Amino acid sequence: MDNLADRVKRLRGDAGITQTELAILASISRRTVARIEAGWTGANRSTIRLLAQALGVTPEELLDDNGEEAA
Repeated sequence: MDNLADRVKRLRGDAGITQTELAILASISRRTVARIEAGWTGANRSTIRLLAQALGVTPEELLDDNGEEAA
């Protein structure tokens, strides 16, 4: 089962964009993207929404099976 870090990393890779490019598209810092992908931090609902929009998926696709934010 994927967690938030794995999903963001996979979707970003599928899109062929860098962490910096994702950060720009999502209007968040590259450091935030790096920390999420490393699994060092989760993301609040606002950040999940921004990431999902930038990656072209729904926020639910970035959440775990229970609808909880993945850490």
